[in-house]
Amino acid sequence: MLFGKVSVGSQGNGWLAMVSVLVPPGTAVVALYCIMAIMGIDGDEPYTVLAVLAFIVTFVIYREVAAVSTTFARHLRDFLQRSIAAWAIVVGCLAVIGFALQYGEVFSRRVLLSWAVVTPLLIAVCQYWAYVFLVQNTARTRTVVIAGVSDLSRRLAKAIAEQPNYSLKVVGWFEDRSHDRVGPVGDASISLLGKLGDLPAYVRAHNVDVIYIALPIRHEERTRLLLDELHDTTASIYFVPDIFVFDLIQSRVDAIDGIPVLALCETPFLGVNGLVKRISDLTLASLLILLGAPVLLAVAVGVAMTTPGSIIFRQRRYGLDGREIVVYKFRSMSTSDDSSVVRQAQRDDDRITPFGRFIRKYSLDELPQLINVLQGRMSLVGPRPHAVAHNEEYRRQIKGYMIRHKVPPGMTGLAQVLGHRGETKTLEEMRARVEADLEYLRRWSLALDLKILALTVVRLFSDSKAY
Repeated sequence: MLFGKVSVGSQGNGWLAMVSVLVPPGTAVVALYCIMAIMGIDGDEPYTVLAVLAFIVTFVIYREVAAVSTTFARHLRDFLQRSIAAWAIVVGCLAVIGFALQYGEVFSRRVLLSWAVVTPLLIAVCQYWAYVFLVQNTARTRTVVIAGVSDLSRRLAKAIAEQPNYSLKVVGWFEDRSHDRVGPVGDASISLLGKLGDLPAYVRAHNVDVIYIALPIRHEERTRLLLDELHDTTASIYFVPDIFVFDLIQSRVDAIDGIPVLALCETPFLGVNGLVKRISDLTLASLLILLGAPVLLAVAVGVAMTTPGSIIFRQRRYGLDGREIVVYKFRSMSTSDDSSVVRQAQRDDDRITPFGRFIRKYSLDELPQLINVLQGRMSLVGPRPHAVAHNEEYRRQIKGYMIRHKVPPGMTGLAQVLGHRGETKTLEEMRARVEADLEYLRRWSLALDLKILALTVVRLFSDSKAY
């Protein structure tokens, strides 16, 4: 991804992703046929081939070179500059393909020249109009706090205030120096909210969305300590300026009015990635439900005949951004633990029914979570959600534990296929599971998701920790 993105909410990001993916190739094909109609050229086979190739090449090039985001483009000229650069690459690729296929002589040069000149302008205009409409109608304003008062951070706050398209609002500053020493911080409506040590508690209490850390480079150790405490939140964290001295999660360079910032801890599912993830979840989950309907029915009947209580067991867990969700499972125990204390399932656990032991061995009790996936509360692949009681216990003991909630929880995950599943008897076992979850965030790709799903199927028949 060549250009960073500032979130405009999950729905806004999805629509912007569609603008990035579909508008350029669609506009290129429509422009070609419109020019042909104006010039009286019939759309025979060579032009059909050209349209198909143009769609594919434009799709790929614009996605990588001129994707729509809420940061790189604020004015029509920004779209024009990137569209012209991307279109030049598209034309070059099509020229090479045309030469190889010996199609060059069959096209009207007037059509090709007009198309080459007009198309990048049309794409830029269409992208800009779509961008303005979507940002204005789907953006969710995210609250911002800034750690450290300096000339650079003042410029940052001013840039945010002057650019409403960023969908950001600075609510205050944190600084160890007194107000008399730092002087005015900018907008009169924005004040010092406390010292740096007060920042993590404030972020948790007020659900702050974004934190910009603008501390001097020489204060590296203080920044490290602050980051350790902020890892117990779900806020997106950026550092100003860009310094690669930390353990980064999906780091990316971004800019606000020319001021460089570095995402230290961000979700991998922004923009097109989020759209790809959601489409793959919906497609695969729907397919699994259709193909697995007989199994779902058989397990439901088995649970009803052998287990007291309802067929479906519901339990509160933490989902995306640390929000509580309700996760569904087939009932496999005689109890329904969902309080402040939840005992993990153990080998030979007397709460597990005989039929429950069978379905847990092959993870059939997890199948109702396909409904959670369709609802958008979970994903097929991601960090496994833990009971709320376990989250509250381990977030205090394991650094970076809450970062795993920067993505939707999964039915399976990298930790599970690496063997970190089942009961965690020691704190070190949970640390290993969390580290595998964070590694998933660092390395995410659709290929990794598919690999994890394949390995999960293999492990279903050989996992000694399934009980």
